Amino acid sequence: MRAAAATCRGSERFAVSRQAPAFHQSSAAARVAHQLSGSGAQAVQQAQRRSRACSRVPAAAMDTAGSPATSSAADQSAAGATAAPQRTLLCTSLVATSVDGMLAEAQEAVANGADIVELRLDYLESFAPEADLPRLISQCPLPAIATYRPVWEGGKYDGPEAERLAALRLAALSGAAYVDVELKIAPVFFAAKSELPATTKIIVSSHDYEKTASEEELQTLVERCYGAGADIVKFATMANDITDAHCVLSVLRRCPVPCIALAMGERGQITRLLAPKYGGFLTFGALSPERASAPGQPTLQQLSGMYGLKQQRQDTAVFGIVGNPVSHSRSPAIHNAALQQLGLNAVYVPLLVDDMRAFLATFTDADWVGFSVTIPHKQAALEGAQEVDPVAAQIGAVNTLVRQEDGLSLKGYNTDWSAAIAAIERGLDPATPSSTDAATSPLAGKRVVVVGAGGAGRALAFGAAVKGAQVVVANRSVDKASELAAQLSPPAEACSLAELASGAVRGDVLVNTTSVGMHPQEDETPVPAEALGGYQLVFDAVYTPLHTRLLREAAAAGCRVVTGDTMFVGQAADQFRLFTGKEPPVDLMSKVVLDSLKQ
Repeated sequence: MRAAAATCRGSERFAVSRQAPAFHQSSAAARVAHQLSGSGAQAVQQAQRRSRACSRVPAAAMDTAGSPATSSAADQSAAGATAAPQRTLLCTSLVATSVDGMLAEAQEAVANGADIVELRLDYLESFAPEADLPRLISQCPLPAIATYRPVWEGGKYDGPEAERLAALRLAALSGAAYVDVELKIAPVFFAAKSELPATTKIIVSSHDYEKTASEEELQTLVERCYGAGADIVKFATMANDITDAHCVLSVLRRCPVPCIALAMGERGQITRLLAPKYGGFLTFGALSPERASAPGQPTLQQLSGMYGLKQQRQDTAVFGIVGNPVSHSRSPAIHNAALQQLGLNAVYVPLLVDDMRAFLATFTDADWVGFSVTIPHKQAALEGAQEVDPVAAQIGAVNTLVRQEDGLSLKGYNTDWSAAIAAIERGLDPATPSSTDAATSPLAGKRVVVVGAGGAGRALAFGAAVKGAQVVVANRSVDKASELAAQLSPPAEACSLAELASGAVRGDVLVNTTSVGMHPQEDETPVPAEALGGYQLVFDAVYTPLHTRLLREAAAAGCRVVTGDTMFVGQAADQFRLFTGKEPPVDLMSKVVLDSLKQ
């Protein structure tokens, strides 16, 4: 047993914690050495980060070979800093309202690959600590974190603090592997004269549901949590911009003690997806989307499957899809499937970006290897690239950014136009060869109406013109449509959406490049049904849903239709080649997209 009167323990840890800047410097130096000389420096850095991590590995942790660990926590503790670093644990929060429900969720967690569970005691509607805690902990099939979160820290408990803290102490005495204590109340918790088992590790946590502080402030917060008596530090902030997530990951990477660092909300989701790469003690995944215990929490299945959580390493390369919105994107599903199929040490993540310039100025690490770019950032990506492919420069939009060999600069490409045009050509004539020109393309001489003058609109208008089509650009802003039309060769026509909707402007092929009709606005359409008569083919770049209202009404009007997944898979395959230099498994990518759209 150990005394909970942890002023001595807390002050000792605080003294060590005050040396954190020195640890930070040597840790950063170790990372640079790793980049220059290989894995030896990585081992040094990991040893530094694990130098105080004793007896913290649950039985579910894996050994250095990646197989189930057979040594005890005491054995691993005895190994000290020479032991291999613990991999990031996969945790899920049990949020059922009854003890039986929580135990059922615990079995579900085992089936879904969790290493550890968090017992959210504040979710229990009828909680009798002395009766319920021994049963919960003894019958739980995984190591458990006992959390009894009060309303003043974002939880549901709204009762006397003395009773709450007594329940947490009882959880430790009942065999909980971990107990979560809020930083604000930690001095009171540790001041109690009751004893706690040495086998129970204390997580001292802090939550900010409004903002993310600066790196310096977060580093100070880590020191405060550790100095208060933490075995493991946890801080969670609200990400109001994706640069907040980068801030949290930067603090996590430099942290010299076991740490759980999360930025909540969709803009902070990468802190959950990339926790192993940045050295997080654990990350949280929900049993299902409706049971997420915090904003932006992915599911266990997504973390272990799509994002390969248990295969990530510190040197894992990162790709991502930059957009707003981005939650609908199937890019992570198809790119991660392709990366895993080829056995590449890389992961592809969603990146909800508000300000492209700020994003590119912040995410400059060499291991952020490439970005797919979607609405509304394609022209901003062109401006942010240090080098631009000539075709992309002519189009005036970039949908792919690739980190160059200097590790700093980005080169911009456009893979939209060739993929979309090829799909439209095959829709008009299935026998179309893989390579066509203005003389051989089925689009030659056709009147192609392109809806939208953004990045995708520019790409499609450019591609249609190259293939010999007569292009009309329709846009909400006629000035913007006219500007794009004038840049094509030969110059195209421009019209308003109202003219298109009235039937005053017609053509042979209609191409929608806007987000109108995309989830969750599936009932919207860029062109009314009454204006679709006479078109031979209608193409919609939107692929969520696959059969948009525009395509359904076009088919009813007798038009051939081409769905957006054809363009999506084609441009993604070209991006994969640019990102990795390898040939993508296109059939697998197509299957993943179609399967995901059926869900």
